Amino acid sequence: MSRCETAVGGSGSGSGSGSGSGVGVGVTFGLLAAWALHDAEEVALVPRWAHARVPELRERFPRVPGRIWRQLESVDRREFTAAVAGMGVVVAAAAADGHRTGGRSAFYQAALNGFGLHGLVHLAQAAAVRSYTPGSATSPLVVIPFTLWARGRLRDAGVLRPARPRDAVRGLALAAAATAGTHMLARRLVRKGRTGSANPGPGIGDAARPGRPGQPARA
Repeated sequence: MSRCETAVGGSGSGSGSGSGSGVGVGVTFGLLAAWALHDAEEVALVPRWAHARVPELRERFPRVPGRIWRQLESVDRREFTAAVAGMGVVVAAAAADGHRTGGRSAFYQAALNGFGLHGLVHLAQAAAVRSYTPGSATSPLVVIPFTLWARGRLRDAGVLRPARPRDAVRGLALAAAATAGTHMLARRLVRKGRTGSANPGPGIGDAARPGRPGQPARA
């Protein structure tokens, strides 16, 4: 393929372009794979790390609002895993939209930018506490390299949207909103499940037992 043909194929407009133009599956669904590797680290380590390190961090950083520490201390593995699963749905939707449009999707590119910036936040957190924090291992090994590589492929295909400060803010806002929303939903679902298991309804044979409230006693 000539250079001219490559330019024409990579610079087509319109969000409805199929996966035959633009970038390939490695760039689009690669976002989902990279995210899964990164969040596997968090799922495995966040609850244990939070319970072990929060008391020390609370003393080292007294200006941090108490509600932040309380939220970290209350991290439950089931709740956190459910939140990660919810985030996976969001990332999968962004990757699928990116694949459908050959990488042109604004949703996909915002998710990609948010993913990369999320990795930088992890590194900043680790630097602030001067020790390991969950997510800081895969950030320099997976998150940031993949984001830079994917953006390079989008640029080569002529579909990368201009990098502006507001785009960085939009990416971070998308990541923050998705994180907050999935955690809120996960907390409600887990708490609802616990309430249901702690207060089971009447059994099948309860109505036939004598002497129960609302039932006539046996003569």
